[in-house]
Amino acid sequence: MLPSAFAQRRSDSVEGRFGKLDGMRFDQLPFQDAIKVVHGDGKRQIAVFSDPNCGHCKRVDKDLKALGNVTVHVFLYPVLGEDSSAKARNLWCGGRDRAAAWEAWIEKGAEPASSAGGCDTSALQRNAALGRRLGIRGTPALVFGDGTFVPGAIPVRWIEQLLATGRS
Repeated sequence: MLPSAFAQRRSDSVEGRFGKLDGMRFDQLPFQDAIKVVHGDGKRQIAVFSDPNCGHCKRVDKDLKALGNVTVHVFLYPVLGEDSSAKARNLWCGGRDRAAAWEAWIEKGAEPASSAGGCDTSALQRNAALGRRLGIRGTPALVFGDGTFVPGAIPVRWIEQLLATGRS
C-alpha cells in the first residue's frame, strides 16, 4: 500500500496525463475564429473549445479569470443542441465586443442579444470542422501553447501547472 502523501502528490500531478495535438501547433490555430478574452496582462495563452451551455466550460472560464495574466481564445463549439447553436450565433453576431458578451454570459447568465440577419457565421462552421479534425468530442477542450490537449475540465491547479511550465 502506498503512503497517503505519495498518493496525494501523484493525484495532484498533471505530468503525463495528456497528449499533444497531432499535426497542429498552437500558433497555427485560426485565432480569427475565436473570441479573445484577456485577463490581466494576458502574457500566457490558452485555447478553449467551449459550448455556451456547458457548465464545466463556465467553471473553467471562471478559473482562468481567477488565475489572471492569461489570454483565452474561446472557440465557440456548440455541441449540446440547438439552443447552444443559437447562443453561439448570438454571441458571435450580437455586437462589436464579443469578449464582453461572452463574459456577461459566463459570469451573469446575461443572454446574448439576438443576432440580426446578415452576420457571417462561417467562423462557427470552421470551428466545428476544426473540432472534428482535432477529435474534440465534448467541451470544454483545452489547448496549451505546447500543443498539450486536455479533453474536459481539470482542476485549476492543473491549469496553472500547464500554464506555468512553459506550455502557454
